[in-house]
Amino acid sequence: MRRRNPLHRRSGARKPGRSRQPRHVPFSVVPNANEVSPSALSQVQRRAVSELLRVSPVADDLARRFQDAGFGLALVGGSVRDALLGRLGNDLDFTTDARPEDILKIVRPWADAVWEVGIAFGTVGVQKDARVGDTDQRFQIEVTTYRSESYDRTSRKPEVSYGNSIEEDLVRRDFTVNAMAVALPQKEFIDPHGGLEDLSARVLRTPSTPEESFSDDPLRMLRAARFAAQLDFEVAPDVVAAMKAMSGRIEIVSAERVRDELNKLTLSVHPRKGLALLVDSGLADRVLPELPALRLESDEHHRHKDVYEHSLTVLEQAIDLEADGPDLVLRLAALLHDIGKPRTRRFEQDGRVSFHHHEIVGAKMVKKRLTALKYSNDVVKDISRLVELHLRFHGYGTGEWTDSAVRRYVRDAGPLLDRLHKLTRSDCTTRNKRKASALSRAYDGLEERIAQLQEQEELDAIRPDLDGNQIMEILGVGPGPVIGAAYTFLLELRLENGPMEHDTAVAALKEWWATQKATQS
Repeated sequence: MRRRNPLHRRSGARKPGRSRQPRHVPFSVVPNANEVSPSALSQVQRRAVSELLRVSPVADDLARRFQDAGFGLALVGGSVRDALLGRLGNDLDFTTDARPEDILKIVRPWADAVWEVGIAFGTVGVQKDARVGDTDQRFQIEVTTYRSESYDRTSRKPEVSYGNSIEEDLVRRDFTVNAMAVALPQKEFIDPHGGLEDLSARVLRTPSTPEESFSDDPLRMLRAARFAAQLDFEVAPDVVAAMKAMSGRIEIVSAERVRDELNKLTLSVHPRKGLALLVDSGLADRVLPELPALRLESDEHHRHKDVYEHSLTVLEQAIDLEADGPDLVLRLAALLHDIGKPRTRRFEQDGRVSFHHHEIVGAKMVKKRLTALKYSNDVVKDISRLVELHLRFHGYGTGEWTDSAVRRYVRDAGPLLDRLHKLTRSDCTTRNKRKASALSRAYDGLEERIAQLQEQEELDAIRPDLDGNQIMEILGVGPGPVIGAAYTFLLELRLENGPMEHDTAVAALKEWWATQKATQS
């Protein structure tokens, strides 16, 4: 009989709710030598053992302290998954049969810092600085009591109860690839739900049935999309079906938790994959309805770009322009830059489709949606401003802008100028190479003019040629609305004409003031 390789999924789908026999084996033979081909076993072993050896000085030391106190400790969840993928960092998750008060007694004498912010959910946070090899490293650790949590039909907060076994803890995890553990310090591999098989097949399944899992915690539906984007995994068909059937359940989850999952998805390596799953499953209709609304219908008489696909492409092109790592503001601006189009779409008499002022409408929609998702005021302001400005460049044409127009472009963008450059360049998704090349050259020219003016005039800090104190002295008036109006007048002159000599600015201010007094009299 041929030996089955569990690193490849059987053609038949696993029956919902069916769990495998618990697998407890030494980690040095992950998973079971009788079920894994020698080459696959060797590869998994080398990766995982190497990762665990790196963190062993900290993990084993902590585990022995729990052992001496009469408790067990296991590395769990994402930490085990990442060890098997060869990407374990210094953020480590552990689970234990110790209750939170016992955890605190054990870790306080050992840790460099302790946080109790999650203690209501059985989690104690720990910081530990340790010498690993030749380097000093900082570990961020969470230790959580075995637990089981679920929502009732209306609550936005999970109800937490503690469990008594690691198997009971693992079955409540979101996905099988996150339902593996390594008991320490003996390094025993625990995989009761076939997480290693699913990890190797790059598929997301739930330890229990998807319906049970998503009913316990509806946020797991968003996490499915997030992990698909982060890990480039496929989501099992039965899990997708449950997401579609239960999408309305996400509405009991708080806006803050939804926002946090959207952020992680958006900042992932493959956000398009996760976003497409949100739209296809119907979850986006509940948490970000402006995105599926971009799938505008078109017919042979009213052809126009697929705005939804265009927006996903702009997001990917913006990511390609990131220089210093993932940029949430840029990515969300790229994704949402055209959300005003459905509300502004008009079919013109000549057969064209127009979206006049969609950037203005879109900016307001972005502000409303992101505020509802509890984003910070600064993030909301920056993203809505980028959406509002994303079409401004298209008035540049072939370079006819005056220096005044260039100054205003820089002034209006302010500290968002670099992001606006990237968003504008990303917004070109035409397949017409000549058109794309022409747009690129035009923007190159605009950036060159901005650089020249910045060098000459310090555009990054455009101010009037006279400050408030000078204005008051010249006009002979005290603080009040007049000074603000005079300041605005001088700023407009500065934008229009560039820097002025002091005497010229004074003369212009006096002329303006004379006009103001004549108008008032």
